[in-house]
Amino acid sequence: MPKITRREIRDSAMKLLFETTLRDDPVEALYEIAEEIDEIIVNDEVRALVDGTLAHQAEIDAIIQKYSPKRSISRIAKLSLSIMRLAVYEILYDDLTPTNAAISEALLLAENYSNNTEDIRFINGLLGAYARAEHPQQPEDSAS
Repeated sequence: MPKITRREIRDSAMKLLFETTLRDDPVEALYEIAEEIDEIIVNDEVRALVDGTLAHQAEIDAIIQKYSPKRSISRIAKLSLSIMRLAVYEILYDDLTPTNAAISEALLLAENYSNNTEDIRFINGLLGAYARAEHPQQPEDSAS
């Protein structure tokens, strides 16, 4: 079995987080569905990202709202919101992911799944503003 990359883990986590914005099912049910259809990776690393993001969602949403003064959380596209939630979670709680790598990976996800260049610019602007204001000491590392 080939090694699963961090990018694949992040991609699967984002898809599951996006599903949580669309459905009322408990996350465990979404994991089971994902495993049944076998199109989304569900492993310990994916679960850690999803569960961690959901556990800190109120804090993460407050950060997103702070850096989005003109657009409330409820008016942010669910896909964009899922991508930003994951990125902010990684910046705050994943010591192995440098801030700029979390942002770069979020932009890759947005480019892969969004047809709206305005949403991609919004994600880049919000995450960039957050990183500059809250994490200016982060060294410039390469994307993971």
